[in-house]
Amino acid sequence: MPGLIRGVARTAAVAGTATAVSNRVSRRQANRWAEQEPPPQQASAETAAAPGTDDKLAQLKELGELKTSGVLTDAEFEAQKAKILAG
Repeated sequence: MPGLIRGVARTAAVAGTATAVSNRVSRRQANRWAEQEPPPQQASAETAAAPGTDDKLAQLKELGELKTSGVLTDAEFEAQKAKILAG
């Protein structure tokens, strides 16, 4: 029985130490990342341009799939593509 208690105590000490070290490393890494973040003005300008482009690409891909599957004719495809690219 004393060997079992000793083993449990050793496991608890190792687990507690590992948790403390892990938390410290996580905090240090988060602080490093916070120091490296770009200024908010640059980040918002980049994200404002990206969603419009991503939306257009997604719409064009979907449109291409509809044309490939035969749902849209060539003329319908071209008309819809022009609308997406103009908007």
